[in-house]
Amino acid sequence: MNEPVLALAGVEKIYNRGEPGEVSVLRGASLSIGAREVVALVAPSGAGKSTLLHIAGLLDAADAGTVAIGGEDMTRATDRARTAVRREKVGFIYQFHHLLPEFTARENVMLPQLANGAGQAAARARADMLLDKVGVAARATHRPAELSGGEQQRVAFCRALANGPSLLLADEPTGNLDPVTSETVFGALMDLVRETGLSALIATHNLELAGRMDRILRLDGGVLSAG
Repeated sequence: MNEPVLALAGVEKIYNRGEPGEVSVLRGASLSIGAREVVALVAPSGAGKSTLLHIAGLLDAADAGTVAIGGEDMTRATDRARTAVRREKVGFIYQFHHLLPEFTARENVMLPQLANGAGQAAARARADMLLDKVGVAARATHRPAELSGGEQQRVAFCRALANGPSLLLADEPTGNLDPVTSETVFGALMDLVRETGLSALIATHNLELAGRMDRILRLDGGVLSAG
């Protein structure tokens, strides 16, 4: 049996522990995401979905429980090991694109590859391939300020996939877009995820979009449950 691409077991996270304002954000959260599975994470604002995504992506540490990526338990891994796994196996997409303004769309997608040791020609070829898949190849030489909001976010998708991760974590990836643009951009994201064979955990408030994924997880009151 293949190992899950992402597995969380009994994850807890408490802020202001032991203080009057103590907040239990995650209470024994457990999940398992298999190969090529796309899972929606639905939660009210402030419910802890960003915290869960950060723990899953090794950007934050849980107070209790375990996190495994590709069958490798990362719970007690060193910072160097966590950074290496995060760089090679995990792609992140946020609500805001966070593109570097001084670089073109192509260069924004090339940079993570170059940082990971890829050559210029290979990085450029992969960047152009990804930009073409999401329909913004014609805008490859434009800087973020010259792109629409939907184009900027599609470039951010490409950057997240630049190093060929096995797991994509997305936090409200269409949350800043109007409904029509959101639909177009979400469609581009799902096509890209399916074509590249990624596993993904995608947080969204949009129940219609969530319903188009393989299954739904709900986070409320720190408790994670099937949708």
